[in-house]
Amino acid sequence: MTKEKLKIGEISKPRFEFRTFGRDLEEAAYRMTRLSVPVPEKVWERTSEETYIVSKTNNINNTKIRDGKMDIKTFVQEVDGLEQWNPLMKGEFPISATVLREEVFPAFQVEMPPLDKEEYSLEEFLAIIKNHPELLAVTVEKERYGYMVNDTICEYGMVWINGALVETINSESTEVEDIKKTIEMLGLGGMENINYLQAIKRVTGMIDKKLVN
Repeated sequence: MTKEKLKIGEISKPRFEFRTFGRDLEEAAYRMTRLSVPVPEKVWERTSEETYIVSKTNNINNTKIRDGKMDIKTFVQEVDGLEQWNPLMKGEFPISATVLREEVFPAFQVEMPPLDKEEYSLEEFLAIIKNHPELLAVTVEKERYGYMVNDTICEYGMVWINGALVETINSESTEVEDIKKTIEMLGLGGMENINYLQAIKRVTGMIDKKLVN
């Protein structure tokens, strides 16, 4: 069977991903720049500011808000240490109380707060999060640089989590073996796979674990 040819910046079938976070990943990032094939200009450099919603009880649903839109991805499976995530829901603000009750708060795996309105603006929703004892809204600013190594979609990024700067690097593909080879090519063999949800919890002190360096 011929494997799917990935195109960076375009949607494909669900991918597997390796990602890690640390204070210094520049050596691997340098190797990524040297090994990359040319990529479209639209992915050379991208910046964004997002809000992630995290809770101590949830490790399988990754919720972020960007440009007034909410995106929740859910963990599907792990294969050879690589993670696969699929979309769970997408929504826009103002958002209905029905969606909050039936989709959003169940994804957080926390007690449902009282909702006395039919719909909520982004500001009203974030106020609910702020007042909930088990939830935390975290500002995440990203500066990302896109590459393509060994037929896998890659990026190196600088990420500010509530103002704290960390670095991230990743490789993703529909093909597990291609990612595993890319990890070795970049000198990342043996490094822990850390997704955004886990990295944010570590940086904010929600869980007592360090990044890779």
